[in-house]
Amino acid sequence: MGTVHRLLEQHGVEQARNMVETKAQRAALEAAYELMSEEETRLGITHAGFALTSLPHRRIADRIWRREGHMTTLLIESGSDREGQPIGVPYGSVARLILLYLQSEAVRTRSPEVELGKSMRSWMARMGMSIGGRTYNVVGEQATKLSSCRLTFFTGPVGEVGEARHNGSFVRDSISLSGVTDAKQESLWQPRVRLDERFYESLMRHPVPVREEAIRAIGTRSMAIDIYVWLAYRLHSLTKTTPITWLSLFNQFGGGCKSVRQMKPHFLESLEIALAVYPEARLEVDRKKMVLHPSPPAVPKIQVQGISIPAA
Repeated sequence: MGTVHRLLEQHGVEQARNMVETKAQRAALEAAYELMSEEETRLGITHAGFALTSLPHRRIADRIWRREGHMTTLLIESGSDREGQPIGVPYGSVARLILLYLQSEAVRTRSPEVELGKSMRSWMARMGMSIGGRTYNVVGEQATKLSSCRLTFFTGPVGEVGEARHNGSFVRDSISLSGVTDAKQESLWQPRVRLDERFYESLMRHPVPVREEAIRAIGTRSMAIDIYVWLAYRLHSLTKTTPITWLSLFNQFGGGCKSVRQMKPHFLESLEIALAVYPEARLEVDRKKMVLHPSPPAVPKIQVQGISIPAA
């Protein structure tokens, strides 16, 4: 259990707020408090590939995004509009939340066809997103980018014969908004969307369970979301202590940063928040590396019955 959890248990939230010093510690404290206040555990699902790679955190000018993780490489290529101009690669916390909903519902219903409309509106409200104004525009923008891009996962040893390649997209058709900006209207989204068959089949083979309320507590911090998902995937399946170099962490999480040195402070702040919503995680960080230890799962086992969880 981390420092912020001990502060909350020993002193209560009001006194604990006066005891933390940095902005990152305050964010971690609030995330831990929100999670500890939850009475229900709700299951979210993401593809294992997104536990080992990640989307951009911010808008990028390049047409192709590339990230590397543990024996996994992700390429996302922007789609084009009618004039042949790039629409852009999806990025940020909103793109991640839309994907989390689509993947969670597909696995829950065992169907590539996912209901939008009222169901997605209710889910996004539960995740702390008010659909209206600027949020409506951001959601629409990211939905368009997700609908039009193409993704490729490479898995296995780099450059070796055993390397596997999985091409596809997220959805078969577009995810579109109705044009209604009033959050009380149920017609905000089209009725349903169908996931790309290859993506759906791969998702059903490689699901990673996460706590929905943990993602909500993290909020808009996209790097903290990525770190939490990665830890949720890696730690519970480890059989021995595993060191991870800073270069490896940079290759996976350092998109938008020029060097390990530039990434480190952002990563450490995001790690503090991720650990606030995964207090069972066991790891250490020093100047040269991060050391992962076998840990209890991020989601209680009773919540993941019937879902095959792959080894890391």
